[in-house]
Amino acid sequence: MSESPIIKKITEDYAGKRLDVTLAELFPEYSRSRLKIWIEQGQVLVNGQTAKPKYKISGDEELQLSAQSIESEENCAAEDIPIDIIYQDESIIVINKAADFVVHPAAGHYSGTLQNALLHYDASLAAIPRAGIVHRIDKDTTGLMVVARNLRSHKYLVNQIQKHEVVREYQAVVFGVMTGGGMVDQPIGRHPRDRIKMAVREGGRDAVTHYRLLQRFREHSHIKVQLETGRTHQIRVHMSYLRHPIVGDPVYAGRHRVPAGALPELVNYLQGFKRQALHAWRLSLKHPETGEDVSYEAPLPDDMRRLIELLQLDLEMHEK
Repeated sequence: MSESPIIKKITEDYAGKRLDVTLAELFPEYSRSRLKIWIEQGQVLVNGQTAKPKYKISGDEELQLSAQSIESEENCAAEDIPIDIIYQDESIIVINKAADFVVHPAAGHYSGTLQNALLHYDASLAAIPRAGIVHRIDKDTTGLMVVARNLRSHKYLVNQIQKHEVVREYQAVVFGVMTGGGMVDQPIGRHPRDRIKMAVREGGRDAVTHYRLLQRFREHSHIKVQLETGRTHQIRVHMSYLRHPIVGDPVYAGRHRVPAGALPELVNYLQGFKRQALHAWRLSLKHPETGEDVSYEAPLPDDMRRLIELLQLDLEMHEK
């Protein structure tokens, strides 16, 4: 996708500044990373010639920008896949992502992703990086995500996320009886031996997770979790670090543990729970267009709701 080139006459106010810095000031609706890619791809001309990001502006140049989609974005095809939309307007779409739904194409998942679905739902999203996706949740984690519908909203939301101003709250069912809430402030990096896993490790990226107990069961806990940072598998890794891994987590929870004397239905349900019992239930942010504080919620999915019901029945039975 491409638009007509944008031509600007540079004034002496920009003399001595780098080209990439000048572009960021002239085109605040685009992210610095996107502008840099356009410079490197030759889509920015200075007096009709390509230039490097570090080119020093003299203050009397003619600047031409061809705002084109990036090749990697064009390779993602639109696919007719249903999406559960909680809210939408001209700036954003808020989606309740289902389990077993990859967010964007990657190794082993080149189709059938949320990005493919978004491109079918709104073809104009082809002009936005990753069809407007500004954050992700794991394939088998359910819940809320916000999508940008234009480049201005995309930059605005990315900035909010980088400043930790987007509040993401989750609910989870974990193994073990927790006594209360707390915070985990432990760095996360790639596991030293298993490359598909992440781990708490020295030299990893800063990661902070807040958690609060909602309900105790005999050998499980229902908790609320709030992310301060957004590292890969962060909640799953931090809960495992606390020795309270998430029920059903195929990577970090190990084998299924069943309470002694549990109801047969609970035993079967726990053994058959094949995804992490983790749901992004509330998302709060400042709206890109109005600047107002907005919040969206998605109820627990049926599988987690049923799991909690069975754990409660088990608890009540053993309290008699």
